[in-house]
Amino acid sequence: MLAALLFIPAGTINYWQGWLFIAVILIPPFFVSNYFLTRSPEFLERRLRFKEKEVQQKAIIKITGLLFFLGFLIPGLDFRFGWSNVPVWLVLTSDLIIILGYFLIFLSFKENPFAARTVEVFPDHKLIDTGVYAQIRHPMYAGIIPMFLFMSLALGSYWAVLLFFPVCAIIIFRTLNEEEVLKRDLTGYRDYCKKVRFRLIPFVW
Repeated sequence: MLAALLFIPAGTINYWQGWLFIAVILIPPFFVSNYFLTRSPEFLERRLRFKEKEVQQKAIIKITGLLFFLGFLIPGLDFRFGWSNVPVWLVLTSDLIIILGYFLIFLSFKENPFAARTVEVFPDHKLIDTGVYAQIRHPMYAGIIPMFLFMSLALGSYWAVLLFFPVCAIIIFRTLNEEEVLKRDLTGYRDYCKKVRFRLIPFVW
């Protein structure tokens, strides 16, 4: 599906930024999935749950999905019609930032077996305040945001930034909403927020 969204609008498979992006996006998750398949299959089971219970989160997912669909169509059109001229060094740097962002997500997954795709508190849910969670409260989102910000540049498009940028704003809203759920349902989370002051960026916010 990702390949179709990129190469059909591009009108060619000779779109090297698209091939490199697909490799960057798909290869790391392959190894991470195998890592957790052998060490924590129950974590993978949680990550495969897509049915969101929180009403606000359902709206966030729908809006984000639409922006993603459009955001992956534009780079191919951009390549076909030559709207942008993103230098090779910026494309490669953006791919590297995506990889680093995913590494931070991996560290979050490794530390927190309750990092589900949906916003919910499980019956056996425990507060995690170690590792990357000792520095910021939402390290997974801290990794996701730079990934999204640089996806369009990795695909060689300046224009697609206009669609991926709002996704980052939506993630910040999701972060705030998720905190309200955790304060309501997860024992000790309010005290954790007092202990770890910063949500996404150490010493900033």
